[in-house]
Amino acid sequence: MKRDGVLPSLWQYTSRTAARQPHRAANLADRAWDVLIVGGGITGLTTALRLQEAGLDCAVAEAHQIGFGTTGGTTAHINTMLDTPYHTIENDFGAANAQLVADAARAARDLIASNVSTYQIACDFEYKEGVLFAQTEKEAAELEKIYTASLRAGVEVARTENIPIPLSFRQAIKYRKQAQMHPLDYLSALADRFTQCGGMILENTRVEDVARAAGHHRIQTSAGVMRAQHLVYATHIPPGVNILHFRCAPYRSYVLAVQLTDGQYPDALAYDMQDPYHYFRTHRIDGTPYLIVGGADHKTGHGDPQGSFRELEAYVRKHVDVSSIDYRWSAQYVEPADGLPYIGRLPGGDEHTYVATGFSGNGILFGSFSGILLTDLILGKENPYEKLFSPSRVKPVAAFSNFIKESADVVYRFVADRIAVEQLGTLAELPPGTGAVVTYQNEQVALYKSRDGALSALNPVCTHAGCIVAWNDAEKSWDCPCHGGRYDVHGNVLTGPPRKDLQVIPITQDDVATKR
Repeated sequence: MKRDGVLPSLWQYTSRTAARQPHRAANLADRAWDVLIVGGGITGLTTALRLQEAGLDCAVAEAHQIGFGTTGGTTAHINTMLDTPYHTIENDFGAANAQLVADAARAARDLIASNVSTYQIACDFEYKEGVLFAQTEKEAAELEKIYTASLRAGVEVARTENIPIPLSFRQAIKYRKQAQMHPLDYLSALADRFTQCGGMILENTRVEDVARAAGHHRIQTSAGVMRAQHLVYATHIPPGVNILHFRCAPYRSYVLAVQLTDGQYPDALAYDMQDPYHYFRTHRIDGTPYLIVGGADHKTGHGDPQGSFRELEAYVRKHVDVSSIDYRWSAQYVEPADGLPYIGRLPGGDEHTYVATGFSGNGILFGSFSGILLTDLILGKENPYEKLFSPSRVKPVAAFSNFIKESADVVYRFVADRIAVEQLGTLAELPPGTGAVVTYQNEQVALYKSRDGALSALNPVCTHAGCIVAWNDAEKSWDCPCHGGRYDVHGNVLTGPPRKDLQVIPITQDDVATKR
C-alpha cells in the first residue's frame, strides 16, 4: 500500500488486507449519486459507510489509493484525552461544551469498537490506559488543571504513581479505556464493507472542479464528470481558497518504530507534556513487538525534517535501549485556531457541501466522529454537536491570537519567500537525491537532482494560493508552507488543497553548462 511520502510506515508492509480491484465506471455522468465523498481515509470511509447503510447511494473519489494520506501514517491512538485539554475548552467554550466534547470523543471511540465487533475486523484493536505525565513543576501545575477539568467533563481519569516508560516524572494521571489498532487493516475493512453494501470507490480519481446547477453538484474528475446531491470534502482541508485555510494550520509529526534490547515494551499509551509532546505505544506484528514513538512536530514547509528525525532518535536512544530502528516516517495533521475540529457545512460553499478538518493530533477519533455528525446533517437529523463543531462558528476571543499568528505567517510567506530563496553557484552543486528552490536566469526554480544525477525543474509556486514550496529532504517532496499542499519530485499533487500539479520547466544540459 502506498502513502504520501517515500518513507514507509509500519502499517504499509504489515497490513493483512489483500489487494482490492478498484471500481471503474464507463459513463460516470449517466448516474447521479446521493453523496460523493472526496477522500479515502478514516473520515471519508466512515462517513461513506454510515450513509450507505442508511440507504443512500454513495461514491468515494480518492485521488490516489485508499489510506494514501494521513490514515496511512497515523500512530492510531484512540483517545478521550484530547490534544486540546478540557480546561482550555472550558475557558473558550464553557463547561457544558467541554462535557459535549467529551461525549463526542466517547461516541467516536465506541463507534470504532462497534465497527470492529460488528464486522469482525482483524485490526489488533485493544483497549489501553493512556498515561499523561509531568516532568517539571510548571508541567505539574498544568497537569492538575487537566486532571480536574477532565473529571468535570465526565472523562474516566485517575491519578497514578506509575508510568509505563522508563522516564523520571513528578506527577501522572491515567485515562481509562483508551484504545489502539492497526489503522490500515481497519480502514480496508470499512472499504470492503462499503462496497459490499453497494457503494463505489474510485481510486486514482482526482476531483478537479465542482459547480452546482439544477439541484446537483457537477463534479469534474480525472475519470470523468460525476453528479451528486451532496458533496463531502474528507480531505483534511477543502480545495479552493476558503476561510478555513486561515483558521487551520498544517503540521508534520515524526515517528519511529523500534525494537528494544531488553524487551521492556510499555503496555499502555503514554504522553509527556513537552511542546511538542512525545507519544508512545507498543504494537505487535506477527508476534514482533515495536515501540512506536512520535514527536518533533513543526509546521509543514517549515523546520528541518531530517533534523526532526535526528532529534527524535536522540530522544528515544537517551531513554530506552534500542536494538534496531525498523521504520521511520512522518505524517500530516491540521491544527484548528480555536482548538476544536470544524465539521459540518462548508462556509461560503455551495448548498449541500460539507467539510471535516482541524482534528489536531486526534485524527482517528475525530475522523470517525465526523462520520456520525455528517451523516445526521445529510439525513436532516438533529444532532447536539452541530453548533459546537460548525465550521462557521465564531471563534472565542482566546483563539484570536492563534488566528492572527497563522494568518500573518501565510501573508509573510507570500512575500518573503520571493526574496529569500537559496542561491546556488552552479546547478551541479546540488547533491544527488535532493532538491532546492534556486534562482536561475532571474527566475525561481524548484530543482531536483535524482540519485543518478539527472536534473528536473518545476515552477515553485504552489497551484493553490501562490506560496513558494519548500524541499522536504526526508520524504522527498515539495511542501507548501502556507496551507500544507505537497507535491512529489515530479510536481504531482500528493496532498491537497491544490488540485493542479506544479508546472514542469524544461531543462537541458545546455542550461547546466551555461550556469557552470
